[in-house]
Amino acid sequence: MMSAKVEHLRGLLESVRAGDLSIEAALRQLDGWLAEDIGFARVDHARFQRQGMPEVVFAAGKTPEQVARIMEVIASRAGAAMATRASPEHFAAVRERLPAAAYHAVGRVVTVGGPLYQPDDARYVLLISAGTSDLPVAEEAAATLSFLGARVERLTDVGVSGLHRLLAARELIVQAAVLIVVAGMEGALPSVVGGLVSRPVIAVPTSVGYGASFGGLAALLTMLNSCAPGVAVVNIDNGFGAGVLAHRIMRVA
Repeated sequence: MMSAKVEHLRGLLESVRAGDLSIEAALRQLDGWLAEDIGFARVDHARFQRQGMPEVVFAAGKTPEQVARIMEVIASRAGAAMATRASPEHFAAVRERLPAAAYHAVGRVVTVGGPLYQPDDARYVLLISAGTSDLPVAEEAAATLSFLGARVERLTDVGVSGLHRLLAARELIVQAAVLIVVAGMEGALPSVVGGLVSRPVIAVPTSVGYGASFGGLAALLTMLNSCAPGVAVVNIDNGFGAGVLAHRIMRVA
């Protein structure tokens, strides 16, 4: 995907050098190359070069038609596109324009194309979730990692109320390159995991819990106050952000 972009730019520069294209015409093409105004959105086509992945659509609050159009424009340049917090209605609209689109229902993610990078099967990100209610956030992270190109292993329903479930998978845990730990309620699980490993741990608080959890704030504060070193924390319910961070760590490790 990156090579196609480079070849397009190379051809543009060669046309200017050969005199087949004026500088003004080339600038007009480059303006559209960097960002494209489609009326209700300005699609950032240069994000792949800056951040290593195309712009990702946050579908919540957008109409199905808006999400479908933005993804169509992104995919036309990048060869792949992704939307988070997408409903079945969003997916239906996307699939009308992009028949190859896939819907990751639990994680509420729509993807077209991918993976963006060749997966390294020798290393994996371990996705640990405390309870079944945390799966939507965990699966958002999993879909993000798969789209980017990372091997994902899962360890589900291993919250601290039954710690033996976590310890029974100790070998899977200690061999992971990066760990994403998703938990609601009191949010203690990342601290426990952080005390078992020497790898980076990304903690994801979820909004799962009763009233005093304050929509995930209690879990967030617990994770921020972790006594285990090497634990980083993303925002409440931000499985997408955790997935991107884990993939970047994998790429530079």
